[in-house]
Amino acid sequence: MTLWTDTDAVAATGGRATAPFAVSGLSIDTRSIRPGDLFVALKAARDGHDFVAQAFEKGAGAALVSHIPEGVTGPCLLVEDVLAGLTALGAAGRARARGKVIAVTGSVGKTSTKEMLREMLVEFGSVHAAEASFNNHWGVPITLARLPQDADFAIVEIGMNHPGEIKPLALLTRPDVAMITTIAPAHLEAFTDLAGIALEKADIYAGLTPGGVAIYNADLETSPILAGAAGPQGVSFGKAGQVALASVRLTPSALVATTIMDGDTYHIRLSDAGAHFALNALGCLAVARALGLDLALAAQGLGRWQPPAGRGKRETLLLDPATEATAILIDDAFNANPTSLAAALDVLAATQPGPGGRRIAILGDMLELGPDETALHAAIAQHPAVAKTDLIHTVGPRMKTLWQALPQGKRGHCAAQADDLGAKAHHLVHPGDVVLVKGSKGSYVSRVVDALRHLGHPLPDDTTGE
Repeated sequence: MTLWTDTDAVAATGGRATAPFAVSGLSIDTRSIRPGDLFVALKAARDGHDFVAQAFEKGAGAALVSHIPEGVTGPCLLVEDVLAGLTALGAAGRARARGKVIAVTGSVGKTSTKEMLREMLVEFGSVHAAEASFNNHWGVPITLARLPQDADFAIVEIGMNHPGEIKPLALLTRPDVAMITTIAPAHLEAFTDLAGIALEKADIYAGLTPGGVAIYNADLETSPILAGAAGPQGVSFGKAGQVALASVRLTPSALVATTIMDGDTYHIRLSDAGAHFALNALGCLAVARALGLDLALAAQGLGRWQPPAGRGKRETLLLDPATEATAILIDDAFNANPTSLAAALDVLAATQPGPGGRRIAILGDMLELGPDETALHAAIAQHPAVAKTDLIHTVGPRMKTLWQALPQGKRGHCAAQADDLGAKAHHLVHPGDVVLVKGSKGSYVSRVVDALRHLGHPLPDDTTGE
């Protein structure tokens, strides 16, 4: 199916096409480009113009460029600025869309909620959703520029690191429904307090279409800020919300959440999920309500979702094929802040180890927490789930403050870098153990996950300490 012709793209961007073309997709990376894609030569760590020839070698249908690189003969769309051209394509993609557009932001849970919405909405039609965590000044335009005209629903993830980022992306997206998952201590280096983060996130509502619905978490310290931005037509979810969380039950294999909405009761079962995902699921049901969908069918659709790798995905490690000795790995290594870390520890505490097994946490630094980062790391030691955790290994200078705040018997290794701990992977896990790995992406604690996955057999060695 054709996504953009030269005529459409020229009209959207004001650029000039060197030859007629019709493209079926859009890519910014020659490593994943598909035949027929429009290659967008963005300037990031490398100048995308250096890869235009390679893109055509791999079958690109055209290239969006600000100049034609030497030796390139394929059809190009020439614009003054490539990012501005991509943004214009995104705006045109949104303008011609026939389906409903849902935007999601929040300090925690954006990508997971986006994927929950995808699973829920596929019950009701064709769904286009942001790839991976494409949620910034180029990710949002890419999502919109890739939006098929005939999609029934589009889900756009919007993120930020600094003040002033949300509103332009919201105005570009023009959502029919906009949802804020939660407000938590993330990116505090760029904001003075949680109120500042809430105000920035609430700017997502500035882009709502006429009659659009603003959805927000009712259980937060900053909920009054979100409610004020949402206005009288806003819809809240949570224990104190209009979409009310009646109960949450964690089983060894699933989370079961019960919600009451408009006087009716609905049950949601999420496989291998922690309690913090219950509120995200409620927010998704609030989206279904705003779209006028069958809520029982929507709740059923949510049950297909499972946490992806790096975001709480649970897997079994075969430590010794001869004896079939196993351990459980909870891979939550994609990101971390105090709220999500506390929730992950709750999941660990609710997971039953095997015979003779232990609950073990491997925790990497939480980044971008601002001047209170030391206190925020140390405070994790007081979380109730720590009492049910047998051993905690830490990675990074910030997490060292947590290690120092722990009772002596719970102190595992205190490593400066993830690779230092990864090298000890065979000492970290015994048969029957449940191991949580959690940390900010920049702590590289995912490398410990990789090391654990490559274990071939257990070498029980309980050495701990720095």
